[in-house]
Amino acid sequence: MENQLIKVGITIGDINGISPEIIIKSLSDKRVLEGFTPVIYGLNEVFDYYKELLNNEDFVFQQIPSADKIINKKINLINLHKEKVQIDLGLPTKIAGEVAIESLKRATSDLAAGKIDVIVTAPFCKESVQMSGFEFPGHTEFLANLSGEEDALMVLMSPSLKVALATVHIPIKEVVEVLTKDLIERKIKEFNNCLIKDFGIVKPKIAVLGLNPHAGENGKIGREEKEIILPAINSQKKQGVLAFGPYPSDGFFGSKMLSSFDGVLAMYHDQGLGPFKALCFDDGVNYTAGLPIVRTSPDHGTAFDIAGKNKASAQSMRSAIYCALDVFKCRKWVREISKNPLKSITDKKQKKEKST
Repeated sequence: MENQLIKVGITIGDINGISPEIIIKSLSDKRVLEGFTPVIYGLNEVFDYYKELLNNEDFVFQQIPSADKIINKKINLINLHKEKVQIDLGLPTKIAGEVAIESLKRATSDLAAGKIDVIVTAPFCKESVQMSGFEFPGHTEFLANLSGEEDALMVLMSPSLKVALATVHIPIKEVVEVLTKDLIERKIKEFNNCLIKDFGIVKPKIAVLGLNPHAGENGKIGREEKEIILPAINSQKKQGVLAFGPYPSDGFFGSKMLSSFDGVLAMYHDQGLGPFKALCFDDGVNYTAGLPIVRTSPDHGTAFDIAGKNKASAQSMRSAIYCALDVFKCRKWVREISKNPLKSITDKKQKKEKST
């Protein structure tokens, strides 16, 4: 059974924020090692510093030289380098960005090589990573580029709610320019596939939000709903996808309709994340769908204001780890049950008709 434990790669995130703290707290209970093997891509000195700062003796890691030497039922730590680093609590710095990106690249390299099974990314500061030459707005775009997938989809999820985004890290003024019928169709399709393959929902129902206030008021407050969003929904319905809308976002999240759907597609970042974080902040997880790999992250940032104060909750980090495990297992299950599908009666009839 030990050989079957899922290997979870964990990136260090920003060393000046709460990332090391929530990693330590999420792995301090030894019982978690019964279900998976954590592999942290970080720095010994950073975790020694935070262990002392948090007065945490339960977090005990085993340094290994590479992912080839992973030890089951231990917290493995791959030391990125031996150079001393400066920790400046609560501040964006170039060195913090360099460490975060090195950690991410090492973890994704091992993931691509099959040395680890899933990846959980601790939060990094976008200002810090951009100081170090990182060219992407965030983890989602980096992983999509690395995988060669155009339609990577950001999904915010909790046990009670899943929200996907049609557009992610772009200015509000550019949202209208980017949104097209084709884009929305692709996002609905990818979200539908994600709910089936990654979460095991056989026939998911998807609510699609409008762009304008009151979903455009039938064209009185914008025509995007009538000319772009609704045609995209109808197109996907013809493909057998249970997509509905567009719904006004303000009324939708406060209504009973929310519980009638398996997922919600928002048109832009804050339209989806604002309500999601208000409803599910403590256990929210950021999941990147549409990739051949499994990647999750806590649904919060670096929280510089409480860095080093032992105030950070590890619940979202813990949820991100277990979400990655669930998706990995679900994908495996879907692959297994789809290997030799039974032919439908319709297929048999069509084949008979062709032969005659």
